[in-house]
Amino acid sequence: MKLKNKAIVVTGGAQGLGRACAERFIADGASVLISDINSEVLSSTAEEIGAAYLQADISKRSDVEKVVQECVDQFGKIDVILNNAGVAKNQEFMDISDDDYDSVLNVNLKGTFMGVQSAARQMITQGSGGVIINMSSINALLANPSLATYAMSKGGMNQLTNVAAVALAPHNIRVVGIGPGTILTEMVKEAIFTSDEARKTVLSRTPAGRCGEPSEVASVAAFLASDDASYITGQTIYPDGGRLVLNYTVAVDEA
Repeated sequence: MKLKNKAIVVTGGAQGLGRACAERFIADGASVLISDINSEVLSSTAEEIGAAYLQADISKRSDVEKVVQECVDQFGKIDVILNNAGVAKNQEFMDISDDDYDSVLNVNLKGTFMGVQSAARQMITQGSGGVIINMSSINALLANPSLATYAMSKGGMNQLTNVAAVALAPHNIRVVGIGPGTILTEMVKEAIFTSDEARKTVLSRTPAGRCGEPSEVASVAAFLASDDASYITGQTIYPDGGRLVLNYTVAVDEA
């Protein structure tokens, strides 16, 4: 129960990595508030896993602030926020419109920035420190033109994690990131595994020979949220099956 008595917010918590992380936090003893733009899935998930919830569009500052305040209202404080809500669009680079760009960056980067600020303000007021976790991606470092807006947003998020870690260190607030490889979530199925060829391409660049499970990312989140990671800040951890260190492709065993 390494997260006992911790109050945690998870944005984008209705499904995928957000839900997996929320479930793990609860299993480790935390009180958890999940938020999501999809109110129907959000309410059913909250009931299933035993979390508080609030529907929110984290591209809007007022909604982000309401989520943080709801955590305080429900649990008396906020100790950790996982800025997980995100969107991805698979499209040709030259087809990206201004609206496409804004729709991704406003959620993935601006939304995370506002989550960092809003949670940090409350943590500073409380005076007991805290942990801010930003859900990045290996695409922050890799050049995948079909996911250009997503990659740009996650690259910016990594630098946000870096500068916020330095800015907030005097307040005993740690800021860290998680950069998953290809994890079997709804987003991957819709935006990345768009064909058998796309799936084989991903696996050919993954030394572990398989995609990751959401629970494997959740275990990293639970570690970073805990006191076990008390000397880690300004770092992004990459649970990616060896993807980033690979500079060649590997054979895919279809058996």
